[in-house]
Amino acid sequence: MANPRPHPFDLLFSHTASVFHPIRDAIEQSGQEPRDRDRFLMVREVVQLLRELRPDEGLGEGIVQLAALVHHCYLYWDAGCNTHECEADQLTALLSARQPDEPPDLPPYYIRFPERRMWGQPIPAGPHEPLDGCFVYSWPGRNFLRVLGIFGIHRDRAGFSVVEVAGDRRDSLHREDGSDLFSATLPGGVAAGLFGISGEEELLELGWRTRTLAAETRVEAGRWRA
Repeated sequence: MANPRPHPFDLLFSHTASVFHPIRDAIEQSGQEPRDRDRFLMVREVVQLLRELRPDEGLGEGIVQLAALVHHCYLYWDAGCNTHECEADQLTALLSARQPDEPPDLPPYYIRFPERRMWGQPIPAGPHEPLDGCFVYSWPGRNFLRVLGIFGIHRDRAGFSVVEVAGDRRDSLHREDGSDLFSATLPGGVAAGLFGISGEEELLELGWRTRTLAAETRVEAGRWRA
């Protein structure tokens, strides 16, 4: 039997989630809002964790992506490790119509899409990679969302690619070439029943659309929280 698809949080912190406990203690003692990225990255325990995760050869501009990943994983863990599974029929409905403009207030979560059904290019002009899912969190009381897309998870691959987008929701969104939002960009993708992410704004819109689905779907919670 094939191994189940790994979860991105599991790949990073399945055996070391306890590293988040001192971070949570520091945040609670300071009384700060944990979703505030700038203040989160100033916590001493967060700086230490980033140093431990950074490879010896450094990351260059990749440190921004690593910081975003750690922040999303912390919020996901602190909220109880809520993972929402999006089934194939739900994905089709999600991508065919815009969801309500006033999404419910939800704790941070990860939403996982059907395997190898959505594709994008995490690196501009780079290879297409399948979108496994997204970490999503909103800012309380504001029309603001942060979405971290996780691309290229494979049972035989140690890592994955990430793309973060953030902002409010646009009233209208369209592709310059006139094709439908989320339609496949891979050759032969439409015939194969695939979907595509074209650009950061489309990834952000996908994050907004998951809010209603996340409020309705079954939650797999508490699996990794220690």
